[in-house]
Amino acid sequence: MPGLDWLTARPIAHRGLHDASAGVIENTAGAFSTAIAGNYGIECDLQLSRDGEAMVHHDGALGRLTEGSGRLIDMDAAALKAVRFKQTADRMLTLGDLCDLVAGRATLVIELKSEFDGDTRLVQRAAEVLQRYAGPVAVMSFDPAMVAALRAIAPGLPRGIVAERHYSHDGKAIPPAENRRLAHLLHAHRTRPHFVAYHVKDLPAAAPLIARWLFGLPLLTWTVRSEDDRRRALRWASQMIFEGWRP
Repeated sequence: MPGLDWLTARPIAHRGLHDASAGVIENTAGAFSTAIAGNYGIECDLQLSRDGEAMVHHDGALGRLTEGSGRLIDMDAAALKAVRFKQTADRMLTLGDLCDLVAGRATLVIELKSEFDGDTRLVQRAAEVLQRYAGPVAVMSFDPAMVAALRAIAPGLPRGIVAERHYSHDGKAIPPAENRRLAHLLHAHRTRPHFVAYHVKDLPAAAPLIARWLFGLPLLTWTVRSEDDRRRALRWASQMIFEGWRP
């Protein structure tokens, strides 16, 4: 896809520019506003609510960062929007809330979380909301089925695949053949990603570098947390997704 220079123009803050010690929690309005003020892009995560809303949250369940407990998929959006994050007055956002907050002031890179179960309702809702958004935005997922669904539902929306050398799901290693397919981007004929986001600790690796240098796809790398990570990102990737420091 031509015209993706905006995707790699600035470093991208992982889950927003957060700092729990300062009361700025990941994937909240505070973290996103701080990233905008720092002139960084924003990476964030989406989970599906019971009533089909796209909620901005990394974990599939409450409790690590929030008050309460329970799986997001078992709760309606109205209840999730009332959930309070610990150490802050921030509440959980919907994708629509996020778009209203950012309003085109920063690049958005949105990861669709997946249970790898073939459920593409989150893709459908995200595409529906983003069709009304005028700012720079790209969507990605670890799950090729989600990326393929995005290609079918919203072919003009920039889409990417998130990948790494060794996969696990719910803490369990996946079968070697499936790991090889994912790590080497062997689904690309079906997903046709516009960019790749590859684990910084796994670079250099053949598949993402072929995607970048042979096919011209932007290569993001995650999550850059140290000076060694930064050097690796600068050597091999088009841009970094960072956390815990400011480039």
